[in-house]
Amino acid sequence: MTHVEVESSKEPIRLFKSDFLEFFTHIHPAVVAVIWAPVTVYFIYRAIASRPGGVSPIYIPMALVLGLVLWTLAEYSLHRFVFHFRPRSARQERVSFLFHGVHHAQPMSKTRLVMPPVVSIPLALLFYGLFYLLWSVILRVPHWTAPTFAGFTAGYLAYDMLHYSMHHFKMRGRALQAIRRHHMAHHARTPNLRFGVSTPLWDWVFGTEPT
Repeated sequence: MTHVEVESSKEPIRLFKSDFLEFFTHIHPAVVAVIWAPVTVYFIYRAIASRPGGVSPIYIPMALVLGLVLWTLAEYSLHRFVFHFRPRSARQERVSFLFHGVHHAQPMSKTRLVMPPVVSIPLALLFYGLFYLLWSVILRVPHWTAPTFAGFTAGYLAYDMLHYSMHHFKMRGRALQAIRRHHMAHHARTPNLRFGVSTPLWDWVFGTEPT
């Protein structure tokens, strides 16, 4: 089967011989919303409920925005340095294909456009631990942890929903259309550039946006 035939094929590439393992490589975007929308709401609630007395509530929206910005940086970094790392062996090439190469091989595969929970949940725990370490242990302002993490998970949720929409729906509005063109150019012309999906901001900052 040629590369073009693989891209246009409606049959997803099989990644594992085991049906059990193969099951976890497919995810409907609704599952992402079902998991992460309640998590985001919960941490917003925790941020409001645990606000220390005498502290202005303005830090909550500030932390939410900070978490959202940190997500875009994490998204860019994961895409560039993890999903597009250069394999140096056959085994690394296999791992690279499992993580992200399959998406470039079949960018229209509906069940492989969002991050599976077996990947997103451990990553979320890792970042929550980093936020807790920063705010609670180092800076000793623990009330910043919950709203920052809420902004981070909201950014992730928006990213996955946006990514799915880019590949399967017409985007309305100039901003969304520009973001879609940016991502489609990553697929079609510059797979080693344009790593930002929800925003080209970090491509501009780090010089991976073609002039």
